[in-house]
Amino acid sequence: MESNTGKGRVVCVTGASGFIASWLVKLLLLRGYTVKATVRDPNDSKKVQHLLELEGARERLSLMKADLLEEGSFDSAVEGCEGVFHTASPVSVDVKDPQTELIDPALKGTLNVLKSCAKSPSLKRVVLTSSIATMLFNGKPRTPDRSCS
Repeated sequence: MESNTGKGRVVCVTGASGFIASWLVKLLLLRGYTVKATVRDPNDSKKVQHLLELEGARERLSLMKADLLEEGSFDSAVEGCEGVFHTASPVSVDVKDPQTELIDPALKGTLNVLKSCAKSPSLKRVVLTSSIATMLFNGKPRTPDRSCS
């Protein structure tokens, strides 16, 4: 099912070791793209081994360290890319203060990625994704409201 629609094209995927991002990296590699994949620690084999085993990874996947909360951390990953898929977001299930522990870091991280994107003249498109945390920690009850039935 390999296609060359992305042959010669370079993209960045932030948070590449995450569930959705991992599938995105797989699809992009299968389509021939070169992928710069950001992760917290490229040397943490437990988190990145599945990416390194993907078809095309040896030739067209680069794992790059990046920190959402560090401005400029994504500069080198975004440089030379046509597109950026921003999937990285802090996720934790044991949160005492959702605003401080999830929302503020997610917002700052997205702004940091966008600032890096603004420095890259080759960039044509940025795709932002969301997190399950937006649904879990929004202040609303976790059970479905069936009053509309």
